[in-house]
Amino acid sequence: MKRLGLYGFVYVWFFLLILLPVLGLIVGAFQSGVSGFLQALTQPEALSSLKLTFEITLLTVLINAVFGVMTALMIARRSTRGWQIINAIVDLPFAVSPVIAGLALILVYGPKTFIGGAFEDMHIHIIFAMPGMVIATLFVTFPFVVRELVPILREKGEAEEEAALTLGASRWRVFWTVTLPGIKWSLIYGMVLTLARALGEFGAVLVVSGGVIMLTQTATLYVYQATVNSDMQAAYSVALLLAATSFVILMILQLVKRREGRQMA
Repeated sequence: MKRLGLYGFVYVWFFLLILLPVLGLIVGAFQSGVSGFLQALTQPEALSSLKLTFEITLLTVLINAVFGVMTALMIARRSTRGWQIINAIVDLPFAVSPVIAGLALILVYGPKTFIGGAFEDMHIHIIFAMPGMVIATLFVTFPFVVRELVPILREKGEAEEEAALTLGASRWRVFWTVTLPGIKWSLIYGMVLTLARALGEFGAVLVVSGGVIMLTQTATLYVYQATVNSDMQAAYSVALLLAATSFVILMILQLVKRREGRQMA
């Protein structure tokens, strides 16, 4: 009975904290029926924000995958000078508020700064444009791939790679045929985590984008602005689409976890 009571408390807590808000989102999105939901999603402003969000997310996942693998190799191998410093600060985005990260990026890449001014002279806009939004999203999602790969790289060691090198394979071939296959599920898991975080990013993107409608307004900024404007049908509909996308990502994560577990076994 005590166990049943404890589990009952967990069910109630889960219902109040997660299930009830999701149900509220579904009811709000379909308050005007399916046609109202679809009409809200197909508004030009909503479509533009969703398109921009998925573009930023795709670029973030690809760039973080490349630099995440490079950074993880540097930390796991411990063969490059300064790896301790990189290892110590790679989790910084977890500790810093995204709003502070956005402000820091403006201080570095703003149009009146040395670096930002140099790009402006080349007619390349960083802040209040897509490059700045991608950089902000890269900043907040950087640790995910690195932290997934470092443990698996250290566990596998370098014996197989050294054997391949001894047999005459080039380092590039060793990476593609030995290193990458050994870490592929951890890499995919890190990329999916990055994808999920990038889709929901708000604070840093809000600071560096300006939230210009049809130009630099992502889906989360669209939901925020629709809420401020009391256009709740639009806010609920886009929010439900983002939540449904996150649910699909969650299912993919569970699948990847199973594959990763089989690989480790």
